[in-house]
Amino acid sequence: MQYDTVKDKLATLIDNIPVFRRLFYLLLDMLLLRQWYVKGKIKKNFAKGKHMRFYDAGAGFGQYSYFVKKYFDHAHIHAVDLKTDYIESLSRFLHRDPKIDFTAQQEDLTDYIPKERFDLIIAIDILEHIEDDVQVLSNFRKILENGGRLIISSPSNLDESAYFTEEHVRAGYSKDDICSKLETAGFRIRSIEYSYGKFGRIYWKLALKIPLTLISKSKYLSIILPLYYLIFYPISFLFMLLDYYRKNKLGTGLIVVAE
Repeated sequence: MQYDTVKDKLATLIDNIPVFRRLFYLLLDMLLLRQWYVKGKIKKNFAKGKHMRFYDAGAGFGQYSYFVKKYFDHAHIHAVDLKTDYIESLSRFLHRDPKIDFTAQQEDLTDYIPKERFDLIIAIDILEHIEDDVQVLSNFRKILENGGRLIISSPSNLDESAYFTEEHVRAGYSKDDICSKLETAGFRIRSIEYSYGKFGRIYWKLALKIPLTLISKSKYLSIILPLYYLIFYPISFLFMLLDYYRKNKLGTGLIVVAE
């Protein structure tokens, strides 16, 4: 499935009206279990209000940059994405706040090394799109401050649907594979765990796969989405809670914290 097509349509919708973007970020928090895991790891590793130098690598819609802006006092945020329209849209939105310390660039992460150092780098569902992932990890290592953290979210090699996502250059990682590549790049693993276990997979089908399939087939089908979520979101939310608070022995996602 071409998820980028759906994402591009959403990016156009939220670009010009800030209230739509804020509402969109709220919806992502409600619908994306991945964000629960990533934000949970950020909160666990960094105290609220801390001065933060944050590198949002592959920023996409910019929801994590927005979260860091709100959660940490005096955060310096640097966002990078391959898509020029995404990064320019995010920059216009965040620069509405004159107090924000925010910079953004359109760059290829394989070649790009910022001149500054960071306390936190996140790479959320991007490494599976990049052929030379070890080079990207090595670039991250060069700019991560001692004692800093790199948080990665990626499909695992158990995610069968990832084999059919056209934008991926690899379907996902095994625990051994991602750990080996991180260690080669000079990192030490602090934690690694599966996300999207048996309960998470049910949530994903109900809350994301079915609605995204409908939207990709016809924009007119999006009219029924409010009714669909009214019925199925409470069920999906329960499965999200079960996945997040239970330790998954296996799962179709991986969440890694490295230093």
